[in-house]
Amino acid sequence: MPKLSVYNMSGEITGEIELSDAVFGVEFNGPLVHQAVIRQLANQRQGTSSTKTRGMVSGGGRKPWKQKRTGHARSGSNRSPVWVGGGTVFGPHPRSYAQKMNRKARRLALCCCLSVKAADSELIVVEGLGFDAPKTKSAVAFLKAFEAADTKALFITDGTCDNLELSVRNLPKVKAITNMGLNCFDILNSNKIFLAKEVVEKIEEVLA
Repeated sequence: MPKLSVYNMSGEITGEIELSDAVFGVEFNGPLVHQAVIRQLANQRQGTSSTKTRGMVSGGGRKPWKQKRTGHARSGSNRSPVWVGGGTVFGPHPRSYAQKMNRKARRLALCCCLSVKAADSELIVVEGLGFDAPKTKSAVAFLKAFEAADTKALFITDGTCDNLELSVRNLPKVKAITNMGLNCFDILNSNKIFLAKEVVEKIEEVLA
């Protein structure tokens, strides 16, 4: 059973916490995690790109010139795809890029991501994670205490830390999410993950 130190807001160790092997001690499954990340990015696509075929472009109802004895190539419409201002061949049309993935597979992928971060000492459990007031200066001071001021950082809270979310939203490399919005991409895209102590039990309850 993996164990992690518990820190306070000043960066001092205040205790230790045991993590569940079923969530934080899973063997990394590369193909499964890759599928989960690709699915997440694909589901974020709007799929609203659209082009017009020759039948959708306005105009082109009259034959530009007669069929023979003009010296021009034969043409039936000035909205043909070979003409400037004509239609588009095989262009994009509105569609859904959504991909499906089984719930158990999605949860296992999350466990793989959390496990690899815990094994690499990039997962930090913080007791009393939050700020008294929404100040970016407080967030910067916190990150400096953990030597994470210049790295990509992720805060995972239970959704009650409004001051924390407001404090970090102006920092370009820092993001705050709740345990309900836990996802593989944000976990893997971060060098330091600050996890509220009270959230650990909630994550284990859902994923274990």
